[in-house]
Amino acid sequence: MSATVDGDGAAKSGDEPRVMTYVQALNEGLRQEMTRDETVMIMGEDIAVWGGGGVFGVTRGLLDEFGPERVRDTPISENGFTGMALGAALTGLRPLVEYMYVDFSMFAMDQICNQAAKMRWMLTGKADVPLVIRTQEGAGRGNGPHHSQSLEALFAHIPGLKVVLPSTPYDAKGLLKTAIRDDNPVIFLEHKLLYGVKGVVPEDDYTVPFGEANVLREGRHVTCVGISVMNQAAVEAADILAREGIDLEVIDPRTLVPYDREAVATSLKKTGRLLVAHQAPERGGIAGEVISCALEDAFDYLDAPPMRVCGKNVPIPYNMALEASAVPQVEDIVSAARGLVRGVDLTVAA
Repeated sequence: MSATVDGDGAAKSGDEPRVMTYVQALNEGLRQEMTRDETVMIMGEDIAVWGGGGVFGVTRGLLDEFGPERVRDTPISENGFTGMALGAALTGLRPLVEYMYVDFSMFAMDQICNQAAKMRWMLTGKADVPLVIRTQEGAGRGNGPHHSQSLEALFAHIPGLKVVLPSTPYDAKGLLKTAIRDDNPVIFLEHKLLYGVKGVVPEDDYTVPFGEANVLREGRHVTCVGISVMNQAAVEAADILAREGIDLEVIDPRTLVPYDREAVATSLKKTGRLLVAHQAPERGGIAGEVISCALEDAFDYLDAPPMRVCGKNVPIPYNMALEASAVPQVEDIVSAARGLVRGVDLTVAA
């Protein structure tokens, strides 16, 4: 039985697993890091006084605890306050920037891609850039084309940036702590549909290392690499497929830069079949990179061509029914997995 969680995410029973939401896990991670290291500060639109914790509540309560010097509301100028955070990072602080939506990062691409990502290289490693950019992405709430994009592939393409996409509360807290302690710029992408997801989260100070994938579910027949929220869909799909005798192995890369190629190759040596799922448009999406790595690392083990289960190459519609048709659903993963094993005797497939 899950523990009851109060407003601060603390379990009321010490004998049961401590359960909290993804939002609460992020909030606790921020609070613990700001307590541990006084150089950690956060800034963004409506995260302090005006928003009382940001549009999704991740920074709730931090202003009262750490004060306006370390928890700062900013003007609506992503390029400006990202540049300010970069300067702070170069001069001894560990700033976190929050964008309301990843779509707004477009206003700061010069600071992110031309400055933050390249600064250590241009200064021959003599300066650290401990800058974390937190934002949320993805479709599923009818927020329309300006508030629903998934841009992980764009950031993964830029050398010098680390790209993180936690899909569980446990990873949200642990990966955020790792990001804050990293001396390189980190893009930390949270999916809006994950904020209410619950999971076991230790109160302890723990970190989750970058570049180590997590096997969310083991299987024998098909490997599914899920990106962010698509891991939730993949686990649901695995339950459906299991009733048909199809074992779906679900792998969460957790970070795209660095990326755990070995975990996927190891899985493919067992299953021989690969599908990759993400909400971002198929064209130019990270699925192509995952498949390319798989072909290089495990080509001889593949028994079928890899498949992509991705968003359509269209802007995300406002209409909820149209939105659902534009991004992959559980049934799309189920259908793709069935196609990969069609004609295979699953009683002997391994």
